[in-house]
Amino acid sequence: MSVINEHFATIVPHEGESAELLLADIAEQAAACRKCELCEGRINVVPGFGNPEARVMLIGEAPGKNEDKQGLPFVGAAGKYLTELLGYAGLTREDVFIANVLKCRPPSNRNPRPDEIELCTPFLRDQVRAIGPEYLVTMGNFATKFILKTECGITGLHGKPVMAGRFTVYPVFHPAAAIYDRSKRDALQADFEALGERLKTPRSNAR
Repeated sequence: MSVINEHFATIVPHEGESAELLLADIAEQAAACRKCELCEGRINVVPGFGNPEARVMLIGEAPGKNEDKQGLPFVGAAGKYLTELLGYAGLTREDVFIANVLKCRPPSNRNPRPDEIELCTPFLRDQVRAIGPEYLVTMGNFATKFILKTECGITGLHGKPVMAGRFTVYPVFHPAAAIYDRSKRDALQADFEALGERLKTPRSNAR
Protein backbone atom coordinates (compact mmCIF):
# COMPACT_ATOMS: atom_id res chain seq x y z
CA MET A 1 0.00 0.00 0.00
CA SER A 2 1.24 3.48 -0.85
CA VAL A 3 0.75 6.06 1.90
CA ILE A 4 0.35 9.49 0.33
CA ASN A 5 0.70 11.31 3.64
CA GLU A 6 1.32 10.37 7.25
CA HIS A 7 -2.33 10.29 8.23
CA PHE A 8 -3.66 7.95 5.53
CA ALA A 9 -5.66 10.68 3.79
CA THR A 10 -5.35 8.67 0.58
CA ILE A 11 -4.39 5.08 -0.12
CA VAL A 12 -3.38 3.48 -3.38
CA PRO A 13 -3.59 -0.33 -3.40
CA HIS A 14 -0.75 -2.19 -5.02
CA GLU A 15 -1.61 -4.76 -7.66
CA GLY A 16 -3.08 -7.84 -6.02
CA GLU A 17 -3.42 -6.18 -2.60
CA SER A 18 -6.66 -7.26 -0.93
CA ALA A 19 -9.21 -5.23 1.00
CA GLU A 20 -8.41 -7.42 4.01
CA LEU A 21 -4.75 -6.39 3.94
CA LEU A 22 -5.64 -2.75 3.45
CA LEU A 23 -7.99 -2.82 6.43
CA ALA A 24 -5.32 -4.46 8.58
CA ASP A 25 -2.87 -1.70 7.65
CA ILE A 26 -5.44 1.00 8.42
CA ALA A 27 -6.16 -0.61 11.80
CA GLU A 28 -2.44 -0.68 12.58
CA GLN A 29 -2.11 3.01 11.75
CA ALA A 30 -5.15 3.85 13.89
CA ALA A 31 -3.70 1.90 16.82
CA ALA A 32 -0.52 3.96 16.63
CA CYS A 33 -2.31 7.30 16.33
CA ARG A 34 -1.71 9.90 19.03
CA LYS A 35 -2.97 12.98 17.21
CA CYS A 36 -5.63 13.96 19.75
CA GLU A 37 -6.12 13.69 23.50
CA LEU A 38 -8.45 10.69 23.20
CA CYS A 39 -5.38 8.46 22.98
CA GLU A 40 -4.58 9.32 26.60
CA GLY A 41 -7.69 7.72 28.06
CA ARG A 42 -8.31 4.78 25.77
CA ILE A 43 -7.86 1.14 26.66
CA ASN A 44 -8.12 -0.01 23.05
CA VAL A 45 -8.47 1.61 19.68
CA VAL A 46 -11.64 0.37 17.95
CA PRO A 47 -10.89 0.55 14.22
CA GLY A 48 -13.83 -1.55 13.03
CA PHE A 49 -14.63 -5.14 12.26
CA GLY A 50 -16.37 -7.25 9.66
CA ASN A 51 -16.42 -8.50 6.11
CA PRO A 52 -13.81 -6.78 3.90
CA GLU A 53 -16.00 -7.48 0.85
CA ALA A 54 -19.23 -6.23 2.44
CA ARG A 55 -22.04 -4.71 0.39
CA VAL A 56 -23.13 -2.87 3.54
CA MET A 57 -20.90 -0.80 5.81
CA LEU A 58 -22.44 0.52 9.02
CA ILE A 59 -21.02 3.68 10.56
CA GLY A 60 -21.71 4.76 14.13
CA GLU A 61 -20.51 7.63 16.28
CA ALA A 62 -17.75 6.45 18.62
CA PRO A 63 -16.82 3.50 20.83
CA GLY A 64 -18.45 3.17 24.23
CA LYS A 65 -17.19 1.61 27.44
CA ASN A 66 -17.60 -2.02 26.33
CA GLU A 67 -16.11 -1.33 22.92
CA ASP A 68 -13.11 0.39 24.51
CA LYS A 69 -12.52 -2.66 26.72
CA GLN A 70 -12.81 -5.22 23.92
CA GLY A 71 -11.47 -3.27 20.94
CA LEU A 72 -14.53 -4.21 18.86
CA PRO A 73 -17.45 -2.04 17.70
CA PHE A 74 -20.99 -2.44 19.00
CA VAL A 75 -20.51 -5.15 21.61
CA GLY A 76 -22.68 -3.67 24.38
CA ALA A 77 -26.46 -3.37 24.62
CA ALA A 78 -26.64 -1.29 21.44
CA GLY A 79 -24.56 -3.92 19.68
CA LYS A 80 -26.93 -6.70 20.72
CA TYR A 81 -29.82 -4.67 19.37
CA LEU A 82 -27.91 -3.95 16.16
CA THR A 83 -27.52 -7.69 15.61
CA GLU A 84 -31.30 -7.99 15.90
CA LEU A 85 -31.81 -5.13 13.43
CA LEU A 86 -29.46 -6.71 10.91
CA GLY A 87 -31.68 -9.78 11.02
CA TYR A 88 -34.61 -7.67 9.75
CA ALA A 89 -32.49 -6.92 6.68
CA GLY A 90 -31.54 -10.57 6.24
CA LEU A 91 -27.98 -9.85 7.36
CA THR A 92 -25.60 -11.07 10.03
CA ARG A 93 -22.51 -9.42 11.47
CA GLU A 94 -20.42 -11.65 9.21
CA ASP A 95 -22.07 -10.03 6.17
CA VAL A 96 -21.28 -6.39 7.03
CA PHE A 97 -18.45 -4.15 8.14
CA ILE A 98 -19.05 -2.00 11.24
CA ALA A 99 -17.02 1.10 12.07
CA ASN A 100 -17.34 4.45 13.82
CA VAL A 101 -16.57 8.07 13.04
CA LEU A 102 -14.10 8.09 15.96
CA LYS A 103 -11.81 5.16 16.68
CA CYS A 104 -11.30 5.99 20.39
CA ARG A 105 -13.83 6.43 23.16
CA PRO A 106 -14.55 10.04 24.22
CA PRO A 107 -14.51 10.52 28.01
CA SER A 108 -17.87 9.66 29.61
CA ASN A 109 -19.21 8.95 26.11
CA ARG A 110 -19.49 12.68 25.37
CA ASN A 111 -20.16 13.84 21.82
CA PRO A 112 -17.24 13.89 19.37
CA ARG A 113 -15.60 17.29 18.97
CA PRO A 114 -15.05 18.84 15.53
CA ASP A 115 -11.26 18.66 15.84
CA GLU A 116 -11.42 14.98 16.81
CA ILE A 117 -13.64 14.23 13.82
CA GLU A 118 -11.27 16.06 11.49
CA LEU A 119 -8.24 14.15 12.77
CA CYS A 120 -9.85 10.71 12.92
CA THR A 121 -12.05 10.45 9.85
CA PRO A 122 -9.22 9.89 7.33
CA PHE A 123 -9.15 6.35 8.75
CA LEU A 124 -12.86 5.97 8.04
CA ARG A 125 -12.53 7.35 4.53
CA ASP A 126 -9.78 4.85 3.80
CA GLN A 127 -11.85 1.99 5.17
CA VAL A 128 -14.66 2.97 2.81
CA ARG A 129 -12.21 3.07 -0.10
CA ALA A 130 -10.73 -0.31 0.82
CA ILE A 131 -14.09 -2.08 1.15
CA GLY A 132 -15.96 -0.33 -1.64
CA PRO A 133 -19.41 -1.04 -0.13
CA GLU A 134 -22.63 -0.49 -2.01
CA TYR A 135 -24.46 0.94 1.01
CA LEU A 136 -23.19 3.18 3.80
CA VAL A 137 -25.66 2.87 6.67
CA THR A 138 -25.07 5.93 8.83
CA MET A 139 -26.34 5.40 12.36
CA GLY A 140 -27.30 8.60 14.16
CA ASN A 141 -26.62 12.29 13.70
CA PHE A 142 -22.83 12.44 13.76
CA ALA A 143 -22.22 9.75 11.16
CA THR A 144 -25.02 11.03 8.93
CA LYS A 145 -23.94 14.67 9.08
CA PHE A 146 -20.31 13.75 8.36
CA ILE A 147 -21.01 11.45 5.42
CA LEU A 148 -23.70 13.60 3.81
CA LYS A 149 -22.10 16.94 4.73
CA THR A 150 -25.44 18.17 6.02
CA GLU A 151 -26.81 19.91 9.10
CA CYS A 152 -30.16 18.15 8.78
CA GLY A 153 -30.98 15.87 11.69
CA ILE A 154 -31.49 12.13 11.55
CA THR A 155 -35.20 12.43 12.41
CA GLY A 156 -35.94 13.91 9.01
CA LEU A 157 -33.42 11.82 7.07
CA HIS A 158 -33.79 8.28 8.37
CA GLY A 159 -34.86 5.64 5.90
CA LYS A 160 -34.30 7.91 2.88
CA PRO A 161 -31.48 6.68 0.61
CA VAL A 162 -29.17 9.35 -0.80
CA MET A 163 -26.59 8.86 -3.53
CA ALA A 164 -23.14 10.17 -2.56
CA GLY A 165 -20.73 9.49 -5.39
CA ARG A 166 -20.87 5.76 -6.08
CA PHE A 167 -22.29 4.94 -2.65
CA THR A 168 -25.89 4.81 -1.49
CA VAL A 169 -26.06 6.43 1.94
CA TYR A 170 -28.88 5.03 4.07
CA PRO A 171 -29.38 7.00 7.31
CA VAL A 172 -31.00 5.33 10.33
CA PHE A 173 -31.40 6.14 14.01
CA HIS A 174 -28.53 5.02 16.20
CA PRO A 175 -29.46 1.71 17.91
CA ALA A 176 -28.57 3.21 21.29
CA ALA A 177 -31.22 5.88 20.79
CA ALA A 178 -33.89 3.18 20.56
CA ILE A 179 -32.76 1.66 23.85
CA TYR A 180 -33.63 4.91 25.62
CA ASP A 181 -36.54 5.88 23.35
CA ARG A 182 -38.60 2.85 22.40
CA SER A 183 -40.66 4.93 19.96
CA LYS A 184 -37.67 4.73 17.60
CA ARG A 185 -37.77 0.94 17.50
CA ASP A 186 -40.58 0.74 14.95
CA ALA A 187 -38.76 3.19 12.68
CA LEU A 188 -35.50 1.25 12.95
CA GLN A 189 -37.17 -2.06 12.22
CA ALA A 190 -38.96 -0.61 9.20
CA ASP A 191 -35.77 0.99 7.88
CA PHE A 192 -33.76 -2.23 8.16
CA GLU A 193 -36.56 -4.22 6.56
CA ALA A 194 -36.56 -1.73 3.67
CA LEU A 195 -32.78 -2.08 3.39
CA GLY A 196 -33.23 -5.83 3.14
CA GLU A 197 -35.66 -5.36 0.27
CA ARG A 198 -33.12 -3.20 -1.56
CA LEU A 199 -30.44 -5.84 -1.05
CA LYS A 200 -32.52 -8.40 -2.91
CA THR A 201 -31.37 -6.65 -6.09
CA PRO A 202 -28.02 -8.18 -7.09
CA ARG A 203 -25.00 -5.98 -6.71
CA SER A 204 -23.40 -4.51 -9.79
CA ASN A 205 -19.90 -5.78 -10.50
CA ALA A 206 -18.64 -2.20 -10.68
CA ARG A 207 -16.81 -1.05 -7.54
